[in-house]
Amino acid sequence: MGPLHGISVVEFAGLGPGPFCGMMLADAGADVVRIERPRPPGDGMSRLVLNPVLDRGKRSIALDLRDEADREVVSRLLDRADVLTEGFRPGVMERLGFGPEPVLAANPRLVYGRMTGWGQSGPYAHTAGHDINYIALTGALHAFGRADEVPAAPLNLLGDFGGGGMVLAFGLLAALLHARSTGEGQVVDAAIVDGTALLTAMIHGLRHDGAWQDERGVNLLDTGAPFYDVYVCADGRYLAVGALEEPFYAALVSGLGLVQEELPDRSDPARWPALREVFAATLAGRTRDEWWAVFRGTDACVAPVLDWQEAISDEHNAHRGVFTEVGAQRQPSPAPRFGATVADPPRPAPRLGESGAEIRAELNLPPVPPPGGFDVNRQESGPERGGFDVNRQESP
Repeated sequence: MGPLHGISVVEFAGLGPGPFCGMMLADAGADVVRIERPRPPGDGMSRLVLNPVLDRGKRSIALDLRDEADREVVSRLLDRADVLTEGFRPGVMERLGFGPEPVLAANPRLVYGRMTGWGQSGPYAHTAGHDINYIALTGALHAFGRADEVPAAPLNLLGDFGGGGMVLAFGLLAALLHARSTGEGQVVDAAIVDGTALLTAMIHGLRHDGAWQDERGVNLLDTGAPFYDVYVCADGRYLAVGALEEPFYAALVSGLGLVQEELPDRSDPARWPALREVFAATLAGRTRDEWWAVFRGTDACVAPVLDWQEAISDEHNAHRGVFTEVGAQRQPSPAPRFGATVADPPRPAPRLGESGAEIRAELNLPPVPPPGGFDVNRQESGPERGGFDVNRQESP
């Protein structure tokens, strides 16, 4: 049933990091009710607001926060909830009448999670932004890319999901433990800039010790070291090499058919370019899968760079169940795995308002006809489910 069975979460629908946090809570057994707009936002962002993976395991109710009857439904949901999550700009929930002050007054044990890019305070708090902007301001984006090239924009995994959604989930659970032991709820201010900066903690420690340079692409872990990089093979596909420690480096050199004593000294950064040339020329001599046949099962810290479909089909991932069937889709499985409180398999994402009648019955409210919804688990065109834009300035 999952370690969070019995925990009630109300999620105000939004973009990426908030729904990702809600997905993690639902994966662990929490009852996550997603409040969505009855109508699509119509701004071209619907496919980001609605997601068949991020919305899995949740229940959906469509409510108009400007309608008095629907606002009463929201109030009743919050009165019984353990956790609230929202991803609006600062002040939006207050203008809607569901800010922390009245909500916590009605439910003092509630954990009120606020997910933003810049945070609830500061000069940029009310400014629009996305992952690339947040990680740029923390210094993290500066570190991505090769020497003498512009910083490489990564996928929005670092800021939105690592520094955002996961940090929010940690904060919610920490505050929930406090609420369970004291009866005192609180606001959790989760900002992507804060979380991303936290993820760079090790790099800041290395900088303090003089073991990391601010120049991009010259350090041990940023493609500066030739034994920690990605190489192109004879077939144009790629191999990831991460042989940092001496025994692993020895296994790499052996697998490449090279003699370590004849190679440039790996401990001297000045010799790294020459060593990289040797590795690149050698690895270009065989296909990716031929090299994988050499290194598979060794301690050389070498792995093939798989595309999305190859990753799903990989034998290790298949053995571990890293991906799982949810409805008709193959999706990443819930993580981490619990030994004693094994959660049920994720349910497919609901249609817009699909759970409305069920939720209203739980609240002793009369049912209303559900809106025509878009099933995010089907690949087709048509009306899209509604959501709340994290950057939109909502008003009641």
